[in-house]
Amino acid sequence: MSQMPQQAPVSKCPSCEEPLEPGDRFCGACGYDLSVVPAPPEDSPTVVMNGAAPGLGPARDEVDWPTARDSDGQGRPAPVHAAAELPGTDSGGSPLPSQEPSAPEEPAREPGRESAQEHSSGVRLDRPAEPDEYPLQAPAPRSSPEPAAAAPAAGAAAGAGGKVCVACRAGRVDRDGYCENCGHAQPRERDHMEQESGPVAAVSDRGLRHHRNEDAFSVGCTALPDGAPATVAIVCDGVSSATRPDDASLAASRAAGESLLGALPRGTHPQQAMHDAILAASHAVNALAAEPATAREQAPHQNAPACTLVGAVVTAGLLVVGWVGDSRVYWVPADRATPPARLTEDDSWAAQMVAAGLMSEAEAYADERAHAITGWLGADAYELEPHTASFKPDRPGVVVVCTDGLWNYAESAQEMAEATPLDAAVRPLHSARVLVGHALDGGGHDNVTVALLPFPAPPQGAGSA
Repeated sequence: MSQMPQQAPVSKCPSCEEPLEPGDRFCGACGYDLSVVPAPPEDSPTVVMNGAAPGLGPARDEVDWPTARDSDGQGRPAPVHAAAELPGTDSGGSPLPSQEPSAPEEPAREPGRESAQEHSSGVRLDRPAEPDEYPLQAPAPRSSPEPAAAAPAAGAAAGAGGKVCVACRAGRVDRDGYCENCGHAQPRERDHMEQESGPVAAVSDRGLRHHRNEDAFSVGCTALPDGAPATVAIVCDGVSSATRPDDASLAASRAAGESLLGALPRGTHPQQAMHDAILAASHAVNALAAEPATAREQAPHQNAPACTLVGAVVTAGLLVVGWVGDSRVYWVPADRATPPARLTEDDSWAAQMVAAGLMSEAEAYADERAHAITGWLGADAYELEPHTASFKPDRPGVVVVCTDGLWNYAESAQEMAEATPLDAAVRPLHSARVLVGHALDGGGHDNVTVALLPFPAPPQGAGSA
């Protein structure tokens, strides 16, 4: 996938220290409200330089908060006094006549603001005064010893018909997934997904650089008409330059998975079933392009949703793969002394250069255009060409179905085999987690999705192909 160009270090998010684009109003990594960020202090904070996750920045207590208004000028809040100790008051704590000019409504809100500054280290100190129904800001969930303290705010927000922010526990979450009170990005359901269905398992993760997960998968198991088991895995990668890539990948994976699980029990040959499943996925993605006229008026320059697809079907003695795009299938035998293999060919610029004999594989994949895809699912695809192939392995092993978020860090078949645990056939979910971790440890620059299908030992007398 294309990389964002490097730019001059204009600023960093004060919450997670993620580099910011000019004109950003919220941090793309954590959703921090940038409109209230003060000028940076003279001594710059320490910045993580070794590729740590942007969402795992400094703890809340280490954030470079702005100086409170009621401070001693050195970043320390002024001590809180009892009313009788303040100068200019009588013995009951009431203001003397010389101090009458203060606004009548301020005294009711100032104590609440001081309490928030004094007792909640995870609360932003530069917010405006809280509304009357929230006299005290609820503490952050990580530092709150008593969860019930946020109940009034949470109840009010929930009563309004929306989710409650996981950060400030007071604001309502808008439809974009950000808190209307503190601007914090909320965890999305698709940030990390895991599923195990019989012997097949899959894991998908947002990665360390993207603000959302645009991958999706579908796994399942069924039986052929003769009662033999069959396992299915579909993995889709949304095209980031398209509109709503996350919706495209989700629609394609669901349509393809449902098509396979419906066709195989009826006796459809697995390779034909895979071809039909890719067509069903294509129709599902094409349907997303029919947006309402109001949506086109608000965003006239958007293009059609698009994604890639790769899938595998494992039956007794037969392995079928199908794909459109640059996601891949690898064969990893149980006997690691036997060479592994990549079973798909990318629909990409690099693959075309290699196939035409214009570049070596090393030269092509080192080019910045290497990951430009030439085939995808979507209404604006040049021509849909579903690729399918069938294999008859003569030994047990495991089938790895993945997006480029994984194979970028284990590109060759040998590298993928080395990253795959030896017990992947008996612990597919654990092994999928290990492979996702391998990509995250390598940098996690893209969404990562992988499905593992164990291939059993072929029946006695079965030939090899």
